[in-house]
Amino acid sequence: MRIFDSAALECLAAIVEEGGFERAAVRLSITQSAVSQRLRALEAQVGTVLLVRTRPVRPTSAGRLLLKHAMQMRLLRADLEGDLQELAPGASREEDRVSIAINADSIATWALDALDPLIAAGLPLEIITDDQDFTHEWLREGQVLGCVTTLQPALRGCKVLELGAMHYVAVASAAYAQAHCPQGLTAHNFRDIPFIAFNRKDDSPAEFVASAWGLRRVALNQRFVPSSEGQVHAALAGWGAAVLPRLRVQSQLDSGAMVNLAPSHSLPVNLYWHCWNLDSAVIDRLTAALSDAARRALSKNTAQS
Repeated sequence: MRIFDSAALECLAAIVEEGGFERAAVRLSITQSAVSQRLRALEAQVGTVLLVRTRPVRPTSAGRLLLKHAMQMRLLRADLEGDLQELAPGASREEDRVSIAINADSIATWALDALDPLIAAGLPLEIITDDQDFTHEWLREGQVLGCVTTLQPALRGCKVLELGAMHYVAVASAAYAQAHCPQGLTAHNFRDIPFIAFNRKDDSPAEFVASAWGLRRVALNQRFVPSSEGQVHAALAGWGAAVLPRLRVQSQLDSGAMVNLAPSHSLPVNLYWHCWNLDSAVIDRLTAALSDAARRALSKNTAQS
């Protein structure tokens, strides 16, 4: 069995995470030439190219395998650090951080509260955000040890836990609704109303409209704001309608700053926690924290509106 140099593995991980050789060198406090040498040595040991030199760089199939191995080595160090914390407390190193991927709406509503105790206990955590249908890809690529996603099937070597359903509602500012859709959102006017979406991968507005009126294909006029907080701001400022988690906008609905444009309908989006199927105290703590918080915040009844 081949044994890979831990410094070379961390070099590979740093190049992928930082998007290039120069930023990886800064992070590792070595020269760019040293970064290249470590990567070449690792590629020579494996016998194949590990990175595609694009901007940003991306791992090859072999590179993804070694990247996942590097992440697993980090997890082992984090487990050991947790066991030693009471005996020899100290700050965690940059290369010991563990990464998970969480969708932006969960970050903006329930997930950060779940992670507070772990951060307070010194877990060197990195959170990567992406659309809820695409966080799964970060786990598939081996760049995170777990993810919150809408996809249910488990990847090979991973386990999955159902978290619950986040309910999305169509909202707009009270002033915008009064001026442009006083009767609310209907099957006849949705094409005339701009919808605020997270980015081009965000299909929540189209899914909401399609499910509300039984449509198969929906084309919307969309404006993109890649931030959960920014989407709320844009809706309050009158940019158009937005399909957002009820958890995120309940206070604005209660105050009258926003109105529910389709009060008889909500879109339930089931969320799942996927993680490596390994015996790890860190993974167990993350799983317990996220599942407990989800149980308090999310609905288990997907038929509820």
